[in-house]
Amino acid sequence: MRNRYLWWCVLAGVFLPAVLAAPVSAQIEDQLSAYSGANATGYLQPLADSFGAALNSGFYRSAYIPTTGPRVSLEVLVMGLYFSDDQRTFQATTEGTFLPEQTAAAPTVIGANRALIIDGSGGAMYAFPGGLDMDSFGMLAPQLRLGALFGTEAVFRYAVVNTGDSEIGDLNLLGLGARHSVSQYFGKLFPVDLAIGFIWQSFTVGENSRGENLIDSDAFSVGVQASKRLPFGFATFEPYTALSYDSFHMKLDYDSEATGTAEPIKVDFDRMNTGHWTFGLNLNFVIANLYAEYNVASTSSFGFGLALGNLGF
Repeated sequence: MRNRYLWWCVLAGVFLPAVLAAPVSAQIEDQLSAYSGANATGYLQPLADSFGAALNSGFYRSAYIPTTGPRVSLEVLVMGLYFSDDQRTFQATTEGTFLPEQTAAAPTVIGANRALIIDGSGGAMYAFPGGLDMDSFGMLAPQLRLGALFGTEAVFRYAVVNTGDSEIGDLNLLGLGARHSVSQYFGKLFPVDLAIGFIWQSFTVGENSRGENLIDSDAFSVGVQASKRLPFGFATFEPYTALSYDSFHMKLDYDSEATGTAEPIKVDFDRMNTGHWTFGLNLNFVIANLYAEYNVASTSSFGFGLALGNLGF
């Protein structure tokens, strides 16, 4: 009976349909087509910041990892953040044959959905495209956790979502990670559970007019986690914290009409390397966990979720 239950957990983790709930609508490539490299970087920088911050949350909810298994849990994870006011504009410069060249505070991709019009010589006008008027960004994705072998567990994330022609296009998320118990080597010398781990993720967004990924990004995080399980009625109450080193890289591939003729533009964003501090609370039941966390990084984010499986105490 127990083995049958574990197999159902594994099958559900493999075939559960993923949902990505990002409030991102409208055609990003249409907006970007007015820009070439430098302006495109500033326009999309808030998304680069948000992807890097949100993707590296929800990897763990406890530093406790048993030394033997099997241990399987299927998790539904919500990762999200709120944008700040200073992310809604950037310093953009007019392009093409427009004269005189001017710089203005134009909307970013998450800024106001109204174009900024600049007057030029001879009655000419230049339009900086508007944004999507977003206050927040969120992702909902499944996660499968498998263990434990010598105090080690593996973590898998996978989501593929087609948002339709009126949205930004297909969204694809793949994540692979592993964690290992450190406290198992010290017996009761440590008053808390300790673990180390890493996770690598790939995230692509939409397609350009040539059928290639509009946004292609990858994220990597490595760090140490600590937690303490405390009795709480018929469950356990577990505060946890972690320190991590995050790395995030994003590439952009679109067609620009800034020069009057369509031409492919490839933009390679600078890799972002930042520290990451997480603190959260985990409520453990026999076959379920509820957890919530806050992440302090280059852009702070939050995460919460539900886990089902033979989690134990």
